[in-house]
Amino acid sequence: MSKRYNKTYPISWEQLHRDAKALAWRLLEYTPFQGIVAIARGGLVPAAVIARELEIRLIDTVCVSSYDWQYQGQPQILKKVHGDGEGWLIIDDLVDTGKTAQVVRDMLPKAHFATVYAKPAGRPVVDTYITEVSQDTWILFPWDAESQFVQPIIKR
Repeated sequence: MSKRYNKTYPISWEQLHRDAKALAWRLLEYTPFQGIVAIARGGLVPAAVIARELEIRLIDTVCVSSYDWQYQGQPQILKKVHGDGEGWLIIDDLVDTGKTAQVVRDMLPKAHFATVYAKPAGRPVVDTYITEVSQDTWILFPWDAESQFVQPIIKR
């Protein structure tokens, strides 16, 4: 784990689904949306859950690369979307430092921006989120982990 992260917060598929559904409930007051722009890759799974819950069938992606395992670099736009975002909902799994989020916010300034998890540094960039996590916590998403045997603390 990098020095920037002192804690790890593992998220199961079930918890991610519950939290994304809770985000959909919170977004009801802003509906209807014309469509969703999912930030690939982390926003793809929450966007699918939210699209189902809010009956949104039009989904696009913006592709931004900024992480290499636990290290964040400068965001690189791999795929843009056009327009100003009016009537659209941007979905991502997490806003961390806000660097990636700001790139997308600048691209679609009139869209409603929602994330499942938010850290204090990035929270001001998004409009809606469900769970706040401390800045020094690495969120371990289910697509980045697998179940495996763990040795007991005491072996006899």
